[in-house]
Amino acid sequence: MAKKKETETPAKAEATRYSDADLKEFQELIHVKLAQAKSDLDELKQSLSHEGDNSTDDTSPTFKMMEDGSDTMSREEVAQLAARQEKFIQALENALLRIKNRTYGVCRVTGKLIPKERLRLVPHATLSIEAKNMQS
Repeated sequence: MAKKKETETPAKAEATRYSDADLKEFQELIHVKLAQAKSDLDELKQSLSHEGDNSTDDTSPTFKMMEDGSDTMSREEVAQLAARQEKFIQALENALLRIKNRTYGVCRVTGKLIPKERLRLVPHATLSIEAKNMQS
């Protein structure tokens, strides 16, 4: 029994949140990723609105017909990418709110701290790998 208590003790002594210095580091990382994500979204939106377009609208109808199918497909793909980018931006903004509330980096399933390595790779993560694997 004493051995079992030894293994339980570190879990109870585990930190419940990241330090303010850690949160500041993650906040800076998220701001960089957010700026890049917004820039990428702007490029996708410009692509969708045909700004700087090099389309075949002024060329022969036969060539235009052949290209219509691929143009529609690529527009759909770009629209999907833009939607995913908007979702990513929202996730990053939500992460900034969690930093402000000092709840950032805490797994919403296990309540344990998400490892820093994971947060550096996926700064908007709300689940630890353990919780993510439980979902599968």
